[in-house]
Formats: sequence, structure tokens, C-alpha cells
Amino acid sequence: MCFSAEANFIGSGVLGGIGIVTLTRVKHRRELLFAALPTLFAIHQFIEGFVWLGLDGILSPAVAHNMGAAFMLYAQGLLPFILPLSVLLFEPTVKRRRRMLPFLIIGGSTSLYVLWALTAYSLRVYVKNNSIVYVNPATNSTGLAVAYVIATCGSLFFSEDTDMILFGIANVVILLVVMVVKRYAFTSLWCAYAAVASVIILANFWRSHRRRPLRYEYNV
Repeated sequence: MCFSAEANFIGSGVLGGIGIVTLTRVKHRRELLFAALPTLFAIHQFIEGFVWLGLDGILSPAVAHNMGAAFMLYAQGLLPFILPLSVLLFEPTVKRRRRMLPFLIIGGSTSLYVLWALTAYSLRVYVKNNSIVYVNPATNSTGLAVAYVIATCGSLFFSEDTDMILFGIANVVILLVVMVVKRYAFTSLWCAYAAVASVIILANFWRSHRRRPLRYEYNV
């Protein structure tokens, strides 16, 4: 994945299949956003396939730029808010949901800043070492990277659900590996994260299918 248009489209199809199966295991409306993450990742990878087509000259450069902007919108602008919100909604009790609020606030603030940056500054999209690089001068900072990791990973570690914690560990490991090995292509290499994360999410919904309705019955 992430090294050609074909790889992105194939990866999108695999993630889409995982997403559909995950959504069929939803038993309560509070689970819907978290269960939808694999499908959102599938759409994300499908979009990047068109970025590759634009960069390879098969489609126009405008397609590469516009699809690149859409890819960045989700990866950096929406995910820091969507992920902690999905965890908060998934938690069965008010007490446990309150523990997620600081991460939701950090994620919301990060998303607002990135959304401003994406509109205020120009975006560069190009290929380096078989990976797509997305560059926005206002989002390329260590401080923002730290806030991003806290927003996307923090709430998972404060959950009492073992699979959520595993999901958080996968998040941290992949984020740190990508930052060390290919930081310049960090945004594009979310595909590896999406693949691992989607399998963990599916496993969570599959294993807990029978017990989940009960945990919301008295904790709405």
C-alpha cells in the first residue's frame, strides 16, 4: 500500500471489506462512529489512489492537488477529532466518557488549527522514495505532532476495554516508527496504520458481539 495507485486501490478494497463486516457487528448507535473507522480509512486510501494517478501524469496535476488536499483534510484535519469522539461514544458509562473529554478537547483544538492551516497556506504534493509527501508549512511542527499523537492515542489508553488499549498501542508504535523511518512521508504512510487498526477494530466488534448490548442498557 501507499507506493502506487494500484496498491492504494487494492488496499482500499480490502479495508472496505473489513469496514462492511465491522458495521454488520454494530449493536448500538453509540458504536457506529468507531465501527465506521475502517470504512473511512478505505475511502481515505481510495482518494490517495487518485493522487498517485495525478502525480504519474495519468490524470491532471489539478487532480493530484485537489485529491491531496482531500487526503490531508481527513488525515490531519478530521482524524484528531473523530478518533477521540468515537472512543468517547463507545464507552458505556458517564464516568468513563468524562475521562475522554480532555482528549476530545485536544483533538478538537488540533483539528481546528489544521483546518485553518489547510486553508491559509498552500499545499505541496510530490513523490519521494516511492512515497507521497504532503507539505503544509503551518502543520509541519513538533508541537503539533505531539498534540496529534495525544489526541489520536491518548483516549485509547484510558479505556477499560482491552482491545481499545491494543488499538492505542498499535497507534503509538506505528506513529513512532513512521516518524523515525519516513517522517517526510508521515501523512501518506497512514495506510499502514489504517490496515492494522482496521483489523483490531474488527476483532473487537467480532469478539464482543454478544455482550455489548448489555453494557449500554443501563448506562445511556
